[in-house]
Amino acid sequence: MNTMLSPLLLAAAEGATASSRIGVALVVLVFAIVLALAVRAGLRHFRGEGSCCGGGCAEPPPPADKAIGPEVARRTLELSGLHCMNCVGRVKKALDAIPGAAADVSLDPQRAVVRLDRPVADDVLRRAVEGQGFRVVAVS
Repeated sequence: MNTMLSPLLLAAAEGATASSRIGVALVVLVFAIVLALAVRAGLRHFRGEGSCCGGGCAEPPPPADKAIGPEVARRTLELSGLHCMNCVGRVKKALDAIPGAAADVSLDPQRAVVRLDRPVADDVLRRAVEGQGFRVVAVS
């Protein structure tokens, strides 16, 4: 009987080894898939194609409108790279930080309308937006 159990035990041990190899292979496969997805998401983020915001894409409370003096000029900035309302808030905050400027920023279309109570160079507006990581396509 002992001689009969030995081949069965050996077969069971070999089966366990094969199944543990399959288990290890599955774990490695799942890890590789998760790693590939993480790298892909990271690349999309840095190319500006993915979610952007650090603060998530939940809509933040709208910032208060900035009061300025009598409007003497108005600029429209066509933008690129805004993905959510957090992006809109960042651009508005950057433009509103410019003395004499008050901005209304929209996500669709990606645009900022800036009311000015004094002369402000287009480059100043462009640098404020681009300093936040977004692109100004055109200023009119």
